[in-house]
Amino acid sequence: MVTGTRAEYGLLYWLIRDLESAQDFDLQLMATGMHLSPEFGLTYKVIESDGFAIDARVESLLSSDTPVGIAKSTGLGLIGFADAFGRLAPDIVVVLGDRYEILAAAFAAYIARIPIAHIGGGEVTEGAVDEAIRHMITKMSSLHIVANETYRRRVIQLGEDPESVHVGKNATLEYLDRASSLSREELEASLGFKLGRVNFLVTYHPATLGEDASAGCTELLAALDLFQEAKIVFTYPNSDTDGRVIIGMIEKFVERNIDRAAAFVSLGGARYLGCLAHFDVVIGNSSSGLIEAPTFRIPTVNIGERQRGRLRAASVIDCRPERSDIANAVSRALSPEFAEVTRSAVNPYCDARAPKSAIDILRGADLKGGMKKFFDI
Repeated sequence: MVTGTRAEYGLLYWLIRDLESAQDFDLQLMATGMHLSPEFGLTYKVIESDGFAIDARVESLLSSDTPVGIAKSTGLGLIGFADAFGRLAPDIVVVLGDRYEILAAAFAAYIARIPIAHIGGGEVTEGAVDEAIRHMITKMSSLHIVANETYRRRVIQLGEDPESVHVGKNATLEYLDRASSLSREELEASLGFKLGRVNFLVTYHPATLGEDASAGCTELLAALDLFQEAKIVFTYPNSDTDGRVIIGMIEKFVERNIDRAAAFVSLGGARYLGCLAHFDVVIGNSSSGLIEAPTFRIPTVNIGERQRGRLRAASVIDCRPERSDIANAVSRALSPEFAEVTRSAVNPYCDARAPKSAIDILRGADLKGGMKKFFDI
């Protein structure tokens, strides 16, 4: 099992827990990427505090978020994973998502002829380089665990054998089903931040394809200034191109608004769920606004192109990265009329026809590995 970010670890938490306790699996856990970076909170410590042993730490993150730096980080990760797989010799490698450090892990496993189980294939995010990376990982994987039937059809369209593509319980929603949320008072104490009558949870990542991260963040912060009554909790962006630019802008905004804004490198699972349970709007361009937020009956203002193509509930309001458009979307999200829409919204990532969990699907995995045949439709 490979994990590279705080968010993806949260989604994998219960699968890791189930694999660790299962008699028919021998869990080997690899931490990489932002988990090992002081700048991003050294979140490998969260993994260890949860009681998990880390079998390999694969350094893969240079102190640069330029395209050159990220390409080099991917290469560094590939070298590290080649060594780690050579030492640990796993029977199967489980990865989730679409980030460059996961691509490095998948490529190293594929070259070593170790079968790969990929969670989260078939999705579309046309505003980020993750879009192509996700499909690359799909083409190297032997087993696919997807969120719904739409994504299953798309993976098959990519030439994957239908028998290898399974709609499983969504990792995010399984985590929500089994995790407990903090009360408002517990959340305030944990954050060290007093909530208000209106509260915003904001995560803004670089889109990485086409949009100017600095310009978009400028427009977002200007829109937030129009809601002086709101308390705002920011979570930092990932280590993508121009992520550090956004971090600097957020920190300056918090300095100017210290009485109503706070920023966190990593909230961790419990506090993040607490925010979803007690806040009024999720704002930004994170997949969490499309996947987790609808389950909590909280509206999402989704900014720009980063998540273009991804399925979304009726509780998601799309807007351009322009301050007036963002402000209008936030006002709509706060309106009593939209509250009715949010309450009745159906989460497309919650497929009642998916009785199997990821661990059950892994039990039926083909461990032959090596080259695959292209499945012609």
